[in-house]
Amino acid sequence: MAGSSTASPDQPVFYYDLGSPQCYIVAETIMAMLPVVPEWEPVLGSEIAPADPQQTGREQIENRIDQLGLQPIRWPPNWPPNSETAMLAATYAKRIGRAVAFSLAAFRQAFAGGRDLADENTVLIAGAACEIHPTALRRGIELATTRAALRSATERAQDAGVTGLPAIQVGGQVLTGTDALRAATALLTS
Repeated sequence: MAGSSTASPDQPVFYYDLGSPQCYIVAETIMAMLPVVPEWEPVLGSEIAPADPQQTGREQIENRIDQLGLQPIRWPPNWPPNSETAMLAATYAKRIGRAVAFSLAAFRQAFAGGRDLADENTVLIAGAACEIHPTALRRGIELATTRAALRSATERAQDAGVTGLPAIQVGGQVLTGTDALRAATALLTS
């Protein structure tokens, strides 16, 4: 079926939005922690759990990043970001086999570089980091099929029971939040 997940029934699915620092934390650690490579599924966080800008928990996020030994976070100037264009780019990148590389580059532009994901140049720099030509990325973002694929992924996440991000689906179980990774690892190794 067009627009359906490519994950096998035994493969976990990592649902994320590039505008979420909590998703960034999981993205930076998921490949090292999970015993199975997950499918990376970009979704619109604003459709799943609209963010309350007053509840970003910056200090908690900064402490968590410090605990993990990641580069200190640099908050983008326009916080919270409008991540729709970046999410369309991530969806296009997934369609051409570069979801992980593009998403990590975009997360790092936003949270390690302090760049605004609503700025097209930030998205294009992330694309260049994983060898997606700027013209191809612009055209990919504009495709109706890319928009439909992002919408479909968001609906599949909602249908699976995703109510917050980051989320990891293991079989029929959906785990959310930054502790989802620890719980998913436990499920996959038991």
